[in-house]
Amino acid sequence: HQLLPGLLLLLWLSAGLAHHGSALWGGPHSHTHGAPRCYSAEELPLGQAPAHLLARAAKWEQTLPVALVSSLEAVGRRRWQERPPAGTQCPVLQPEEVLEADIHQRSISPWRYRVDTDENRYPQKLAVAECLCRGCISARTGRETAALNSVPLHQSLLVLRRRPCSLDASGVPTPGAFAFHAESIRVPIGCTCVLPRVV
Repeated sequence: HQLLPGLLLLLWLSAGLAHHGSALWGGPHSHTHGAPRCYSAEELPLGQAPAHLLARAAKWEQTLPVALVSSLEAVGRRRWQERPPAGTQCPVLQPEEVLEADIHQRSISPWRYRVDTDENRYPQKLAVAECLCRGCISARTGRETAALNSVPLHQSLLVLRRRPCSLDASGVPTPGAFAFHAESIRVPIGCTCVLPRVV
């Protein structure tokens, strides 16, 4: 008898989750329980995700990989035209240059950002960090040293992935029809120095 209230609570929670899951993913074109809804071309202007699925866009804008995109695009073209990026070459830190530099340039594990674009992902543009050194820069000499390793720092981000789907039971993708799947990805947002695994 003491277990009965707990079992009833579990059943209630399961029913509630199933209800909310079907409200988010289900619809007239769903063929399997819990499967993402398949949207026709008429429901997707220019193939974009439905507005109610993009409701979390405000939260995306608060994350570093999304928030940085507009500023990178605004200053990146002009700056890179004047001084093209040096690939993944580890820079030599000069004291006079470091004083007014941004954090990712002043770090002894420096990195740069690039904008990663994926038309089948929402957000479609993300700022991604790339470490410029395999080792780290010595604060004494300003040059790279192998005494430490540069490694990326990651942030987990929940995105939507657009995939072709079928509006009938044939399983053959319908032209212009898409389903949207939630997917958790790890985005590099910076770099730091760590001790090597092998000395």
